[in-house]
Amino acid sequence: MTPRHEAEPPEAPDSAGAGADALPAVAPQLRELRRRAGLTLEAAAARARLSPAHLSRLETGRRQPSLPLLLGLARTYGTTVSELLGETPAVADPIVRAGGPGAREADGWTYWQAGGSGRGMQALRVHVPPGRGQGELIRVHPGEEWLYVLAGRLRLHLGEAEHVLEPGDSAHFDSLTPHRIGAAGPGGAELLFVHTLLQSSLAGVCLGGAARHH
Repeated sequence: MTPRHEAEPPEAPDSAGAGADALPAVAPQLRELRRRAGLTLEAAAARARLSPAHLSRLETGRRQPSLPLLLGLARTYGTTVSELLGETPAVADPIVRAGGPGAREADGWTYWQAGGSGRGMQALRVHVPPGRGQGELIRVHPGEEWLYVLAGRLRLHLGEAEHVLEPGDSAHFDSLTPHRIGAAGPGGAELLFVHTLLQSSLAGVCLGGAARHH
């Protein structure tokens, strides 16, 4: 016997009903999301705890779902209510102005956000202080990294190899290669740093430890 959602109303004649104007039509999104998930009508209805007949009426626009039902369908398809309603997300501002997000510091390293948040790629401007400290930490993690030396001299260890980079030099490498960086001169180094490890915090990926806002 197919399980049914607790909030599912009793069957009624096929019509949009009195609440049809309460929410935008979601029928096209419901059909597309189910097909994208590779689910039959019966399988999707079972996951959403609905009858196939009720889900069919939702997909054909003959019924409008309540907000609790929308939440359940969003969970079933691994999406958001906004997508179910066909809302277009706001476009992130592509510009990061000078003097925008403040500097952060972790164990002597200072960095500034140089790209937008919530992206698959994160960009930073980093000051690497002289001395040992974070430069002694070896890192291995999924993703890619790219760096460009703006000022000073930078020492980059990749696996068993050691490289000294001058201003204007850059490096692009797989982050699964054991790596560490440090300043190669008494004045430290300034660099641009880009990485693709979205799931970690910026401080944790680049510097380690807790970051402090200036």
